[in-house]
Amino acid sequence: MSLWEQVEQAISSHLNQSFKIEHKQAIGGGSINNAYRIGNAEHQFFVKTNRQQLAFMFEAEDKGLQALYETGSIKVPEPIAYGVAGHECYFIMSWLALSGQPRGDVFGRKMAALHRHQQDKFGFDIDNSIGSTPQLNQWSDNWIDFWQKQRLGYQLDLAKQKGFGSRLVDLGLKLIDKTPQFFDSYRPLASLLHGDLWSGNWAGDEAGQPVIFDPATYYGDREADLAMMELFGHPGRQFFDAYHEAYAVDEGYAVRKTFYNLYHILNHANLFGSSYAMQAENMMETLLAEVS
Repeated sequence: MSLWEQVEQAISSHLNQSFKIEHKQAIGGGSINNAYRIGNAEHQFFVKTNRQQLAFMFEAEDKGLQALYETGSIKVPEPIAYGVAGHECYFIMSWLALSGQPRGDVFGRKMAALHRHQQDKFGFDIDNSIGSTPQLNQWSDNWIDFWQKQRLGYQLDLAKQKGFGSRLVDLGLKLIDKTPQFFDSYRPLASLLHGDLWSGNWAGDEAGQPVIFDPATYYGDREADLAMMELFGHPGRQFFDAYHEAYAVDEGYAVRKTFYNLYHILNHANLFGSSYAMQAENMMETLLAEVS
């Protein structure tokens, strides 16, 4: 059975009625997967495809979207099915028509509602990826330990393997050692996070309602989501005013947002090269000055 025949079969099972693809349109914009809008006169879906070896990424995205979807707090594509067909894999989601930026105040309140979905441990049921880099999500009772080992430590190990200079690694190890000082008066709760919430992963639907997608989901400090929203793009002051009103943020966030965004800059260094490594070094020097 071909990939597209399997997709039709999976959608038919989801709908409890026969589904046949009447149109298929390639969608641009992604750097990792192939993407398509498919449908017929009644139903539209979004499908990602890739090499069979990357099926684990679709499994992780399915579980992450499902966790976000089940909260009912903010709109996400509904995950339908994922699978393998020969040398390819696929992931099917509902099609959502996107139209520019969401209303900032609504976005802020809905993200606050998402972050109120919490549990008692940090991590997730499955490892996933941040871009094309593996992201570890082993369960932990201790947020500081989780961040030291599974976020900063992991990225520093990759940087060392890729041959970045000792300065970056040395600064990183010093920062890992000083990490507890950023949490002297702050105890993060394990909130459900999108995990990769740069401006390319949120939008508004046709009614201006916020939609988030392409997650790297786990349970962690909600400040990590908020920080990344200020790293590559910005949702606007209205967003943060509404978020703070709904779920106030600790004043130490002003410093910790750089601490959290360092993870993503290190990841970009490991993916894209030395200009991001220099940025990471500068961030680490700034952070170490805060706790020296």
